[in-house]
Amino acid sequence: MTAQGIVAALQRLETALAAHPPLAIAVSGGVDSMTLAFLAHRISDVEMIHASSPAVPAEATARVEAYANRFGWKLTVARAREFEDPDYLANPVNRCFFCKSNLYQRISELSPRKIASGANLDDLGDYRPGLLAAAERQVVHPLIEAQINKQMVRELARAERLDDLAELAAQPCLSSRIETGIGINADDLAFVHMVESAVRQIGGAPADVRCRITRNGVVLELEAESSERVVHEATALASRLAADSGRQWSMTRPYQRGSAFLHSRP
Repeated sequence: MTAQGIVAALQRLETALAAHPPLAIAVSGGVDSMTLAFLAHRISDVEMIHASSPAVPAEATARVEAYANRFGWKLTVARAREFEDPDYLANPVNRCFFCKSNLYQRISELSPRKIASGANLDDLGDYRPGLLAAAERQVVHPLIEAQINKQMVRELARAERLDDLAELAAQPCLSSRIETGIGINADDLAFVHMVESAVRQIGGAPADVRCRITRNGVVLELEAESSERVVHEATALASRLAADSGRQWSMTRPYQRGSAFLHSRP
């Protein structure tokens, strides 16, 4: 994106934010919501709300808190309540609907403001039950309104010298690692996070690492371009951690986005 393109995108975002009353931004700790929060804080009256949960890596919460301290955000961190929802815990194909429903309900209890999400233009091309939950609660999506996609979000972050965000690997919630239909529990989420964190410590390990809980056992996914050495070391590590936790090991395979999601729909 050219310098002109960046200016134009920022102008569109400013227009989108101005069209709404003061907002409460749901900040997950990922690049989209973090970049939106950073830019919106500079040009509008906003507050940030981050929901902690067993499905949210601790480093995501730490990232939100660090930015809030650094840039003077008004931030509330609260416990999400999706783990009290049996529909969410059952992990149906539309699990994200129940997750986002609980999130937006929690935010509405904490703030009277209209809620904004960090959804970007690319999200409209996916099956996103969470967008239905947002629509039911009149949540707004300033990045979509400003016609900003994921790549543009990264370029905006880079232009603001937020290199840690610009290069941040995609990290959907930990529940996305659990194959559809397998119940969600905190122990499994802690396990997949432990495996992914350990594998990323291997020298030369790729940014995209996923540990999946499937009906066939634990699956490790690495970028297809990973070296034989990295695949060998990561497989040995992940299979050992699976055995140590009493879990069945299955295989290592190339990373495939959303592979734990079984594509039948309600």
